[in-house]
Amino acid sequence: MSIYVSGSLAFDRIMTFPGNFQDHILMDKLHMINVSFMVDGMDERRGGCAGNIAYSLALLDEKPVIVAAAGRDFVPYAEALSTLGLPLDGIRRDADIFTALCYITTDMNSNQITGFYPGAMTLPAQYSFPDLDPDTDIAIVSPGNVEDMRRLPAFYKEKGVPYIYDPGQQLPVLSGADLLSAIEGSLACITNDYELNMICKATGKSEDELLGRTLWLVTTLGAEGALVRGADGTEVRIAPVPPTGVVDPTGAGDAHRAGLLKGLTHGLPMPEAAKLGSVSASFALEKMGTQEHIYTPARFRERYEAVFGALPEGLLP
Repeated sequence: MSIYVSGSLAFDRIMTFPGNFQDHILMDKLHMINVSFMVDGMDERRGGCAGNIAYSLALLDEKPVIVAAAGRDFVPYAEALSTLGLPLDGIRRDADIFTALCYITTDMNSNQITGFYPGAMTLPAQYSFPDLDPDTDIAIVSPGNVEDMRRLPAFYKEKGVPYIYDPGQQLPVLSGADLLSAIEGSLACITNDYELNMICKATGKSEDELLGRTLWLVTTLGAEGALVRGADGTEVRIAPVPPTGVVDPTGAGDAHRAGLLKGLTHGLPMPEAAKLGSVSASFALEKMGTQEHIYTPARFRERYEAVFGALPEGLLP
């Protein structure tokens, strides 16, 4: 059984602004915006959606295949992934370009302004999927190379592999036709509520109409948890799992996707798998950076059972 995680690999430079963006932006001057924010901290961390999802899956005792591209500065990142026991054969390496770089500034209300240099993310992955098994494997197409985000959903459908579509930050560059094609036939489409509204606007389809094209819509709602809706009429609100404290929201969505995938690989129904997502996301909120949180199986179990009751058997060692 394999989990394939496509998307971006990047270095994140995460900065903290000790104020609120809204206090420094004149709403009647948005046509000529010119602002500068003095930050009081900066950290460089490993990131990118594919890397973040794979990292949290490794914490959950899974070894997903990362399908992505990286550049000439990727060596320390690759070493960290290897230390987690993650395979590197799905990662395209290019010695003539830098790995993607993301600049993220977060204010005191957890609002974020992000600048992104795509670097190696402009290159499609070249993985050949030699061991693909449609009977046991699962995939997620997360934000990354646009060509991959168009190509891989069609590939997975052709091979009969269930996949989750997560357009996220690439929504502005994907057309309505791209989105409908990728969502059509997917196991699930996962977004936050703002992204779901963007998809509806781009495609001209309502949320109910999208459910006619995918089996599940999973909508993360930040501190309010998540909403899981099925094409069969199922609608389940998933409670949030309280962190010990919110340090940085960056990467919580990717951690949620990892927990969700963990549950699905063990045969849990989508609403039950989403509970694992809520637990996984809560740990990510507690650390600065997207791959800095860590926990033991016992700690994960304790936090799950405090909100949802007994953890299903066989999920964790």
